[in-house]
Amino acid sequence: MRDSRFKQTLRKVVLAQMTLCCSLLLFGQEVNYDESKVPPYTLPDPLVMTNGKAVTTKKEWMEKRRPEILELFATQVYGKAPGKPKGMHFKVLSEDKKALNGTATCKEVAVSFTENEEPYMVILMYLPTQRKGKVPIFVGLNFYGNYRINDDPGIIVTKSWVPNRDGIADNKADASLRGGLSSRWPVDLLISRGYGLATIYCGDIDPDYDDGFQNGVHPLFYSKDQNKPEPDQWGTIAAWAWGLSRAMDYFETDKDINKKQIALMGHSRMGKTALWAGACDERFALVVSNSSGCGGAALSKRQFGQTVGDINKSYPHWFCTNFKLYNNNEDALPVDQHELIALMAPRPVYIASSEEDRGADPKGEFLAGVHANPVYALFGLTGLTATEMPPVNQPILTGYIGYHIRTGRHDITRYDWEQYINFADRHFK
Repeated sequence: MRDSRFKQTLRKVVLAQMTLCCSLLLFGQEVNYDESKVPPYTLPDPLVMTNGKAVTTKKEWMEKRRPEILELFATQVYGKAPGKPKGMHFKVLSEDKKALNGTATCKEVAVSFTENEEPYMVILMYLPTQRKGKVPIFVGLNFYGNYRINDDPGIIVTKSWVPNRDGIADNKADASLRGGLSSRWPVDLLISRGYGLATIYCGDIDPDYDDGFQNGVHPLFYSKDQNKPEPDQWGTIAAWAWGLSRAMDYFETDKDINKKQIALMGHSRMGKTALWAGACDERFALVVSNSSGCGGAALSKRQFGQTVGDINKSYPHWFCTNFKLYNNNEDALPVDQHELIALMAPRPVYIASSEEDRGADPKGEFLAGVHANPVYALFGLTGLTATEMPPVNQPILTGYIGYHIRTGRHDITRYDWEQYINFADRHFK
């Protein structure tokens, strides 16, 4: 009898373990915040081809290894995106040359993705009034609509789907929330330092929810009888990155913008987007990742904080379907995020973390910069000038890979922007 009960108990334990394992495989894994539980891992060498051949010259990097890494990220992580669409065109919707008490020109430009007027995204721009020649700009996607970054009553309120947050209902933008997120977009600081700002609501490109890719730009590019992307085709992050490249197409036509000095900036999921856009489109001269975490700057193989399985469970539309093959299977990933950072070389890139944002794995973000150094060295450049994480609020600005970790939570602050501008000054001025 005692033996029978033991066997029954053992079967229950085994069944429970099997159920747990199946749950982890299907729905992601438990988040780890214990550094001692980071598993042993081996990062792929950015300077070794998949055939084992070492890369020793800039030419080999640019013509062979870089395209190889880019293709792996495209087919296994973010998904392949189309090129510039035929029929795309621009239209100035508004222009105010006395914005911000006369210190800036505010302009809104519609970028239509086809020959028709719709669908389109709206670029909101602020450029310094006091300028000599063309100006450098920072560009980035925002989460809730252009009208949320400044209380200027002239800014168009988006008609696109928006999340039901901050009292919004029925996913419709609310004009009473104008300027509610201005702390994330310190336009006055940028203008005073001689930079312009351009921002686009991400939902104009692809709304941030999983509907099987029936909204946004994806259906514009489906082949006959196609109703969703193929496993290696673009998810939402790649679509947002594609939209940033379409904004760059416009910037190249604007006589007031220095097209050689356009810096990409993104926070959180938009930080992931900025890194991927910067990797795909070398026209962007500088890239900034703010608390981008898993799928952004943080090393996936560390499995610290948010993991591949967890992010694919929570946001199944962000990445390509193939990325789900690596749920709880990070060791099988043929790339890791230090190689994404390396794809920026020889252009400067800045990585930022916040102390309380453990889910984004600040140490993993820092280490991605460290392990990208060999590629910058191949160009005769100094990448990240530290091998140990700096103390909080002590930014590293001296190399071509910048970094800081600040006090506080998952957010983007004026302090962050001050470092990005200081970093841009070093490389643009």
